[in-house]
Amino acid sequence: MKNKNLFLIAVLMMFGFTAMSQTETEGISFGLRGGVNFQNINGKDATGDKLELDMKTGFNAGVVVEIPVAPEFYFQSGLLYTTKGAKAPEGFLGAGTTGEYKLSYIELPLNFLYKPLLGTGHLLLGFGPYVAYGLGGKAKFDSPLGSLEQDIVFENEYTSASNDHYGASFKRMDYGANLFFGYELSNGISLQLNTQFGLAKINADNTTHPEDDTSFKNTGFGLSVGYMF
Repeated sequence: MKNKNLFLIAVLMMFGFTAMSQTETEGISFGLRGGVNFQNINGKDATGDKLELDMKTGFNAGVVVEIPVAPEFYFQSGLLYTTKGAKAPEGFLGAGTTGEYKLSYIELPLNFLYKPLLGTGHLLLGFGPYVAYGLGGKAKFDSPLGSLEQDIVFENEYTSASNDHYGASFKRMDYGANLFFGYELSNGISLQLNTQFGLAKINADNTTHPEDDTSFKNTGFGLSVGYMF
């Protein structure tokens, strides 16, 4: 509940800042953005070794706002629906077993954007943090004994003895850093390449085995198309 309240406060602060700036600054613009994600989960396994998961394709779509703060410099934010996750190759979860994690989030980027004129359009260079709130997802496992698909359960911790959704326990909040560049045409259409580095541990803590060093962190890159009104 605390994490949910923090996320709602961040959203309200973003829209409050937007409304306040709109009364003081001309040139605020709104737009739409969507594209493809190439996501993975990095971190450590239970023994502390580096995770070896495979990339998974997802997507993102939502609205963005750009607020001028100085000539050629903008504060860029918005709300995006985005899907993340990874694929577990054979052997990662046991002999002959493969898996796949699918996670969906509502994401709030808080970017600093440099947008100089280049030719008839504008170069886009940006960076900043993001905060994301987990909405749902699936964990699927295939083994020689059969297949199992479970809904993602959002919780901060669990115990092995009472856990009936093994491998599907995740923390709801995610946060990290954005880095992107692209080009915006004079008609408002843009193409953007972005990279994300997750900083939050998103897997729930196993309180039965506090020595468990498993640490999942979202990471990935993507290509998106936007249109500013």
